[in-house]
Amino acid sequence: MVKWKLKTAKKHWEKQRLLVVYNGMVDPSSARDIAKHVGVSKGLRHKVIQRYNRQGEDGIKSTQVEKFVAIVRIILGLCLVLVCLLWSGEAQAGSLADRLAEFPNWTSKPPVTTPENDLVYPDWMQGTWIVTSTLVDQVAPLAPEVVTPGMISNRPYINQPVNFQVRFQSVTQPFSAISDRLSPFNAQNLKSDQSRIENSSVVVADREFNGLNIAKAYLGDRTVRSVKVDPNSPNRQITAFKAGTQLISTVTGRATETPTPDQFIATEVTNQYFRGTNRPYFNQVETTTSYHRLSSPSLGIEASQITAVYLSPQDPDYFKALDQPVALYRYRLELEPVESNI
Repeated sequence: MVKWKLKTAKKHWEKQRLLVVYNGMVDPSSARDIAKHVGVSKGLRHKVIQRYNRQGEDGIKSTQVEKFVAIVRIILGLCLVLVCLLWSGEAQAGSLADRLAEFPNWTSKPPVTTPENDLVYPDWMQGTWIVTSTLVDQVAPLAPEVVTPGMISNRPYINQPVNFQVRFQSVTQPFSAISDRLSPFNAQNLKSDQSRIENSSVVVADREFNGLNIAKAYLGDRTVRSVKVDPNSPNRQITAFKAGTQLISTVTGRATETPTPDQFIATEVTNQYFRGTNRPYFNQVETTTSYHRLSSPSLGIEASQITAVYLSPQDPDYFKALDQPVALYRYRLELEPVESNI
């Protein structure tokens, strides 16, 4: 029966779990050898065998938590709204560019500072854009010891372009946000001209518009209910699913570099909390992106984006990874302006 199921299985994760069971039946070698041969972690191999022994074939079906974890991975890896360019978090010169050049040899988290204000983009990103996002590479640095569910669920998206719209708009920047970027001396001098500064504008992402469009592009209208930004903090976003679950994303660190006027490199570290199931899910995600404005007449933007997933202390494999990423995803982004931008 397992052999027949293996031939008819359509989903990659289902084939992997059936392979774990089948290999255990026909060639009961060590757990490490089976895990390495199938391409899963020893922990997942143990979990699959344990479920199969207790529940039969029903035990190797994806649980509700695992399905939503896969959804979380997709949102984290592809949500452009989480890629931000805040000038107050200027990184040490060249550190982010060097980090991108070292991919996939990442062994630690990036140097970041704690964000306090809204996320400011360069002026040339203002407007509405059609984005083509393509996952071009994924790496599991600690395999086969640690392999995340997202590493399996994202495989169908490799080299498959996905399109959606994003919007960046001009808003009035509070004086406190501007003064926070400056030294205490300069901030004190600027207070004498506070009324003029309060009328200045900056470009920020329309996070609710962007987040909802991206989620629907990958998950469909029937999965996502809404995307809302906390009115008390621009760094906290809640994605609600129609199944009654929520993904709460909180930006905890950010840094940027501006190597040239037409290039911006940014990184953000975001804590993710998925609630609404019997077992809440936590993790931490880094998104590092290099944007390049193309020269006229294209008026477009190209970007290389890398998403790194880190385990939370609640994860049973946490001490195997510590500050090392357990999953790396690299995307190619192409932004073309809609007609109203031109």
